[in-house]
Amino acid sequence: MRTTDRLLSRLVLFLAIAAVPVLPVRAAETCPFISAQQLASAMPALKWSLISNQDGRGCIYQAGRGDTMMLSVFRNPDQDRARELYATFVKTLGERMPLNAVAGIGDEGQGGTSAAGAERQEASVVALSGDYILQITVYPTGRRADDALLGPLTEAARVAIGSVSKSSERFGNCEWLTAADADGFLDKSTLTVQRTGAGSCMMFDREANTMTVGVIEISRNTVIGMMKRTGPCQHVAIPELGSEAFGEHSCTKGNGNAVTIYVWKNGRQASILFAPVKPHSESGSVERLKAVARRVYGKL
Repeated sequence: MRTTDRLLSRLVLFLAIAAVPVLPVRAAETCPFISAQQLASAMPALKWSLISNQDGRGCIYQAGRGDTMMLSVFRNPDQDRARELYATFVKTLGERMPLNAVAGIGDEGQGGTSAAGAERQEASVVALSGDYILQITVYPTGRRADDALLGPLTEAARVAIGSVSKSSERFGNCEWLTAADADGFLDKSTLTVQRTGAGSCMMFDREANTMTVGVIEISRNTVIGMMKRTGPCQHVAIPELGSEAFGEHSCTKGNGNAVTIYVWKNGRQASILFAPVKPHSESGSVERLKAVARRVYGKL
């Protein structure tokens, strides 16, 4: 799996949210990339309600007729990576719909609508701006995605592209995980460290082998329940990292090469995952990953 494929998988997951029933709107939510007034001006025919700000990396909207809009911002370590990922996005989108260049949106952009007979109607704009990629997609309900929808969507993209730097995505540092922690697991000569949200970060090398850490507030009883659950992975207790610590490995579903260690302290749980894309010298090894987990545990 290439690095671009791994990043693209985030987009696929993000778009999958559109198929999930939407929760009621919380008034305190705001989108950092486009204000409610700007969106209403760009798309006056539709009244969008902000459903979720995806931790500063994108926004999900719903209109009264059931339409869904997904706004995603992808920051990249440098402009070369951004252009590589942008080309992948355009190729993937072009497999679903005919695309045309759109002017005045960042460095370059493409937009299009799905064919009349497509099972799922969508209108989408993807644009490149320096290190950033913006994609906005509308999934209409009960009608065609046509130029009457694509035109206003393009105007919304022109506004949002000016605020992509407000993304919470950061590279090069993480409070829970350092490049030295990846020694023996990842190729440090091609290593990228990426903050993926509040309390979470990941590292990946050119082969897309990945190490992630996520820290959440969670009760001890919930953690103990996780330790006892049955599932597709084998569990092993790690008492030297606390009575609540355990590892998961040799999963029969998902990435069978991956291993995860969970540690808990002071009301917070950290998950430390190493996920090689193919068999690796440390595939499924809880023992080596303990050294990384021990350092994360010390920071909780």
